[in-house]
Amino acid sequence: MKLVKDENELKKESISDKEAEEAFVKILTWMGEDPGREGLLETPKRVVKAFKEYFKGYKEDPKEILNKTFGDVDGYDDMVVQKNISVQSHCEHHMAPIIGIAHVAYIPKERVVGLSKLARVVEVFSKRLQTQERLTMQIATTLMESLDAKGVAVTIDSTHQCMTMRGIKKEQATTVTNYYLGQFKEDLSYQNRYLRFIAK
Repeated sequence: MKLVKDENELKKESISDKEAEEAFVKILTWMGEDPGREGLLETPKRVVKAFKEYFKGYKEDPKEILNKTFGDVDGYDDMVVQKNISVQSHCEHHMAPIIGIAHVAYIPKERVVGLSKLARVVEVFSKRLQTQERLTMQIATTLMESLDAKGVAVTIDSTHQCMTMRGIKKEQATTVTNYYLGQFKEDLSYQNRYLRFIAK
């Protein structure tokens, strides 16, 4: 029994922009709107364009971003911490925005990666439908594996608009998730130092 679809099958199943626009026309009608009125004529096209930006992470490979590393660091072996990386994602349950910040740290073995690449990895995984817990873990495990790091720590602090704009409507509620690997998990002194750094 064939469980995995090959690349040609996936291409055949791909949805065109036109088909996606037609789907949004149906949604506008379902909402009770008139998609033929002047203000909405271009809306399906605009939404498709916006969705390409919101969800561009599906077409990017975070491991490729981390391919290039640098060994000329004179033996540096302490943690590298990058704070306040902006996060804009969408929850997979309601497709509502998740807005917040991420903090990322890793302890290199022999090589380091360009600083912008840490933020790029956060961005790739954020630009997909997500749960915050999975997003936190995906960033951490990818950095750990791709950099062959001694340890990785990731923290995300965000607001979920599926909670603030609908349902329970708690506008001030934020969610914090942490994920530790390697030395950050095994040695609380590293974990505590990291938490002090990101609290400043």
